[in-house]
Amino acid sequence: MNEKAMRKSRWQTVIFLLIIIVLTYLSSAITRFNFVEGMATIPEAIGWIFSNLMVTQESMDKLPKILEKLAETIFMSIAATTIAAVISLFLGLFGSKTTKVNNFLSVFARFIASVSRNIPVVAWSLVLLLSFGQNSVTGFLALFIGTVGFLTRAFIESIDEASQSSVEALTATGATYLQIVSKAVIPQCLPQILSWVLFMVETNIRNATLVGILTGTGIGYTFDVYYKMLNYNAVALVTLCIVITVIIVDLISNYVRKVIL
Repeated sequence: MNEKAMRKSRWQTVIFLLIIIVLTYLSSAITRFNFVEGMATIPEAIGWIFSNLMVTQESMDKLPKILEKLAETIFMSIAATTIAAVISLFLGLFGSKTTKVNNFLSVFARFIASVSRNIPVVAWSLVLLLSFGQNSVTGFLALFIGTVGFLTRAFIESIDEASQSSVEALTATGATYLQIVSKAVIPQCLPQILSWVLFMVETNIRNATLVGILTGTGIGYTFDVYYKMLNYNAVALVTLCIVITVIIVDLISNYVRKVIL
């Protein structure tokens, strides 16, 4: 039996690899992508990067303006995440099997999470751009809507994993819905909830750059302006500032996660 199972597993692996190879070949043929030519352009691309995307003294003069836009992006990302987290917490409570009020609110919360989460932030930016124009409100709403969908789903799963024993014990004593949520559910889920919120702050700072290009806000807009002006030295400085910011936020977030978890 063991030998037969190993042979079956080996054949499944071979078939899977063959399917991957065939799909890769078909994708390359349909898109007319030549792997060899693509690899051959890498040295030239690296050479262009080192000859053009270099921070110079002239580009450093633009640093105060870049940092101002970067701060705007960070604060917008934090605001979108925290406000969305509050709304997502209520939707998560309504959508969870453990704390749902009724079936209608449960289905409604899960529907909001599904729609908001499955449509990319870029698509939300383009849709909202038509309604609100090119301003910071559009960027904020795009990040906010995407965050609501993701956090609602994450909070529902976190609340579903909460221990039922404490909920049942408080229910048996005649505790109200708010007492059950505040005394039994939230204390168990709080570390995971905070961890998800920190994760979305990181994600939104990254997304805000692309959203800013589309909506004309924050560091993304600054990047877009310098890129269209062919000022690659300033583009390099903007990119460097974004990378350093993301690394710092990631380090802080990881440290906080270790403390709370």
